[in-house]
Amino acid sequence: MSQPKILVVEDDPGLAGQYRWAFPGFTVLGAQNRQAGLALVQKERPPVAVIDLGLPPDPDGVSEGFALLDGILKLAPETKVIVATGNGERRNAMRAVASGAYDFCEKPTDIELLRTIVDRALRLAQLEEENRALADGAGATPIKRIVTASEPMLKVCRAVEKLAATSVPVLLLGESGTGKEVLARALHELGGRAKEPFVAINCGAIPENLLESELFGHERGAFTGAVRQSIGKVEAAHRGTLFLDEIADLPHPLQVKLLRVLQEQVLERIGGRQPIPVDVRIVSATNLSIEDDVAVGRFRADLFYRLNTVIVRVPPVRARGGDALLLAHYFLNRFVREMGGGARAFSDAAAAAVTQHDWPGNVREIENRVRRAVVMSEQRLIEPADLELAAAAQSLDFDLRAARHRVEREMVQLALAHSRGVLSTAAKLLGISRPTLYTLLETHGLAATAAAPPGDAAPPAPS
Repeated sequence: MSQPKILVVEDDPGLAGQYRWAFPGFTVLGAQNRQAGLALVQKERPPVAVIDLGLPPDPDGVSEGFALLDGILKLAPETKVIVATGNGERRNAMRAVASGAYDFCEKPTDIELLRTIVDRALRLAQLEEENRALADGAGATPIKRIVTASEPMLKVCRAVEKLAATSVPVLLLGESGTGKEVLARALHELGGRAKEPFVAINCGAIPENLLESELFGHERGAFTGAVRQSIGKVEAAHRGTLFLDEIADLPHPLQVKLLRVLQEQVLERIGGRQPIPVDVRIVSATNLSIEDDVAVGRFRADLFYRLNTVIVRVPPVRARGGDALLLAHYFLNRFVREMGGGARAFSDAAAAAVTQHDWPGNVREIENRVRRAVVMSEQRLIEPADLELAAAAQSLDFDLRAARHRVEREMVQLALAHSRGVLSTAAKLLGISRPTLYTLLETHGLAATAAAPPGDAAPPAPS
């Protein structure tokens, strides 16, 4: 396996040499000025860069350093940039972090501290790369809005692709949040009716006394308040596709009218006497209990058999192998692009929590939890608690190593609270060095909760 690359842009030969021996596990790329540094970024795409803010032709200022930082972030936004600043230049260091730098290190350089920061930056870069790879691998289905790598769901996608070429009624059976409407739209968009209307209605979301008018329309004066003629959803879907979600909630009288549409391809508006021809493909969806409803007479058997010329059973997320984590990565990347925020990747603990959770709300639940985590998290790594999955990730067992891990995390949190985020004080309370504390912050995905005084600055949230 090749060594990771680190770019060092430093015009002081002695310090540049010090950096070279400080990172034996890296391929160190050296440059002395902005132009050479940007050329190496464009060619090598290093995951981590350490840059001096004072570079020629402005070695006593910071203009070249900030121009280099801006250039790196534009050329390779995935590169984690660590800026090196002289004593008394904390203001410039904080400005660099606000401009997009990953972290900073003050001169004279504490090599052990710098190694810790670089290792954390590399780990974050690797996690983000894994996220991108997972997201890129999520598009190998014939349906662009379906994210899956599981064979049961890929089989569903292939079936939908075949059925799209026909006009037969399709019944989609699956739990709430599994993507039934996305599949219904795919049946429409991949077929010959794609240029015609796709009309969707949730039969369980509209009061029964309004549902008939919504579906079949009404004539002017048909009932109190009917001041004008209204076209129903069935008629609006003429030549296109009508998607009836939660079809099992359709009242018995309307089941009879829908059956006539399917049998004769005609409808009558409320208050009307003229049969209206309609050419509409019916795609319906509900949960798996509709077959029980048919057995006890709550749903007409003749309508059921008309609707289910082909049944497509959509598996829940828990039956899709590793799809939960794949979907979580997909939504993370999407929401980071759309909304920004501090979060950029899942910690190992969060990934394990996603994998362990049953996801009763399926894809919709994953989407909502990840969106909330991206909005609310102030750290670069999303932890189980950000997803409100902490309990699922910490199942009780007698694993001694896991118990030690939990106690260590709790003690670090306690020390940070007692020291109000002053890392040197927290390290003394724990009886460890500051570099060791930085490593523990990274391991447990923690951050100091209060600003440290000058000279005791913590890196941004662990990565």
